[in-house]
Amino acid sequence: MTAAEAGAQLDAIRAVRIATADRRLLAVEGPVDVLLEDGRIADIAPSGALPLRGQVWDGDGAWIVPGLWDHHVHTVQWALAAQREDLSGTTSAVEAAARMARAAVLGDGRRVGTGFRDVRWTDRPDLTLLDEHTGEVPTYLINADVHSVWLNSAAFRREGFPAAADGVLREEDAFEISRRLNAADPAVADEAVLAASRRAASRGVVGLVDFDMAWNAEAWARRLGRGFDTHRIEYAVYPHDLDRAISEGLHTGRVMTPDPHGLVHAGPLKIISDGSLGTRTAACSHGYADDPHNHGVLTVPPAELQELLLRATGAGLEIALHAIGDLAVTAALDAYAATGAQGTIEHAQLVSHGDLARFGRLGVAASVQPQHALDDRDAADALWAGQTAIAYPLASLHRAGATLRFGSDAPVAVLDPWQAISAAVFRTDDDRAPWHPEERLDLETALAASARGGTSGDAGIRPGAVADLALLGTDPATADASGLRAMPVVATIVGGRVTYGG
Repeated sequence: MTAAEAGAQLDAIRAVRIATADRRLLAVEGPVDVLLEDGRIADIAPSGALPLRGQVWDGDGAWIVPGLWDHHVHTVQWALAAQREDLSGTTSAVEAAARMARAAVLGDGRRVGTGFRDVRWTDRPDLTLLDEHTGEVPTYLINADVHSVWLNSAAFRREGFPAAADGVLREEDAFEISRRLNAADPAVADEAVLAASRRAASRGVVGLVDFDMAWNAEAWARRLGRGFDTHRIEYAVYPHDLDRAISEGLHTGRVMTPDPHGLVHAGPLKIISDGSLGTRTAACSHGYADDPHNHGVLTVPPAELQELLLRATGAGLEIALHAIGDLAVTAALDAYAATGAQGTIEHAQLVSHGDLARFGRLGVAASVQPQHALDDRDAADALWAGQTAIAYPLASLHRAGATLRFGSDAPVAVLDPWQAISAAVFRTDDDRAPWHPEERLDLETALAASARGGTSGDAGIRPGAVADLALLGTDPATADASGLRAMPVVATIVGGRVTYGG
């Protein structure tokens, strides 16, 4: 079977080698044939032991793992990033402003850049500086963490916001700007999403959790109508749409119809309870090193947070609760404990020692982004130097019994689960020594965290498991850090159906 046959429903996969601990269930070593039926694995046997009929993919010795999930994606913003000026390599505000002066003007008359990290800059954003470079073309620079946006005066006028002295909007105002920028012509946005989804499939991705700040039920129904069939989707709702979700009977797990492959389901209620490290708004028990009186912000008061969790839980919605600083993580766990709600804490980048075991006791999963630890290592060392909680814990959470679910927070980091897996296993992506090597995970745990449901999920290479699979060109157990990041993906299979064949 060739790449031209993507979309075919498979009956069997011939001659593959299992790359996960499931291989220990077999009586013999060596290549196996995997029989599929009704979107699940029906049987596994030594290669050649059983007759294979119907549509058969010849694995030719490829290594097979459960298909990979990204448990945290801002789908439209991720997809549209390909059309925006990439500012990830800028080292100063002057450089970023000069880059935006040369950036293409989009069809809506705006210039949009994305991915800068001003925490790494040698200077600071300034409204006058950006105006001098960009003039009367409305210009927007979105921070990599999406918690702040730098605008010129023309953009402030267009959006109807009073101009800030430094040109920067933060937190909810920044989110509102991103919502407006992402509300492109639906046809443009949908085409970008479809193209980006195909790229994700080429990296073994079989599912995403979509955290776009929009009414995602409408958007995914429209994309299904345009032929989307690439991977599974669980889409979130936000508090400003909670009344609508309840009135329309939306609950976690509800399948969208019509959907011939059963790919799209309602997901959690997403709540943002604090800020970010880069914007210095993550709520922390100790002050930021360059601003000792600043402890960040809790954006949702505890009583309001508990009320949201109770309402959502009563409607059948699980929770995805953004909490980065240790104060926010504690408040989030307190809210889960008080309400009995189920779900995740998203990010959990600074966790007090006493809170580690609470994740497991409460059944709250830690939905984390391992690449963030490497992208933020210098900023964390500098800005969180006085913190006593654990920064970017992985092994500590795992040892304490927490379920781990990996993601990228794309476009904050590249949507490629192999980046997350490498970051978790090696804790470095350059020639420096591993950052906090005591938080490294073994490969088996990292692969499990990158499959549906994370380390407590039921994904696997065993009879009865859902046939969401990725075939790899090399054994991941033999790969170094760069080898994992560049892992060759031979094929991606969702419910027994080929979505990518390289």
